[in-house]
Amino acid sequence: MSRIDATFAALRARGERALVTFFMAGDPSLDVTERLVVEVERRGADVIELGVPFSDPIGDGPVNQRAADRALASGTSLVRVLETVARVRERVRVPIVLLAYYNPIHAFGLKAFARTAAEAGVDGLLVVDLPPEEATDLAAEAATGGLDVVHMVAPTSTPPRLRLIARRSTGFIYVVSRMGVTGERNDVPAELAAQVRSLRMVTTKPICVGFGIAKPEQVAAVAEMADGVIVGSAIVRMMEGGRSASLVDDVAGFIAELKAPLRKP
Repeated sequence: MSRIDATFAALRARGERALVTFFMAGDPSLDVTERLVVEVERRGADVIELGVPFSDPIGDGPVNQRAADRALASGTSLVRVLETVARVRERVRVPIVLLAYYNPIHAFGLKAFARTAAEAGVDGLLVVDLPPEEATDLAAEAATGGLDVVHMVAPTSTPPRLRLIARRSTGFIYVVSRMGVTGERNDVPAELAAQVRSLRMVTTKPICVGFGIAKPEQVAAVAEMADGVIVGSAIVRMMEGGRSASLVDDVAGFIAELKAPLRKP
């Protein structure tokens, strides 16, 4: 059983839902990233997604794009992100998933990347611009290293595509709650419940919902239908500026607020 599988199994046994947190590695620095990973686990994150900065993040909105630019400017690379995970893995138990684009992974070499990521303590991969039809080679190398590969379901995914994604995803399935790029919203889409129900009909794997979730009340609403709630842009926005001495504590406090609705009374 992978660390991701074990996490969702334990949460399910307690009747709880997962809080999946995303922030960009290297924003504002990899030192801050290390501290943040440790602290957000302590304050309630069940799974941590670390963004690997890329120069052309086509799936991301302005907040995450700016974070990627800041991380690249601070010298962050895929290799340095893996080194950071290796250092922090000794201090945290929660699963760490890399959210990346395919170009840096391809340039690294699929076999070498999967081996290095597994040795560093990475648990899963979500490659934004790699559809499951084209992910066979990466999935094979990932499986050899014991890495889960997460795929994304869109609001427009057809029933045959839902079945394909459900079959190819391991760890959990990422449900994109709305069309467009990442970014905070003020509501939960009315059609989300039907989208999740359609996916439940073809899989028993954990379903996590992201895109646009930014407030505890939204977390609570999504938790009524999904196994996990993913919050990204709202966290990343707090990192902008990145100069405050209380930055890590402030973000961790926000994580605690987001986790509160997911804890069993």
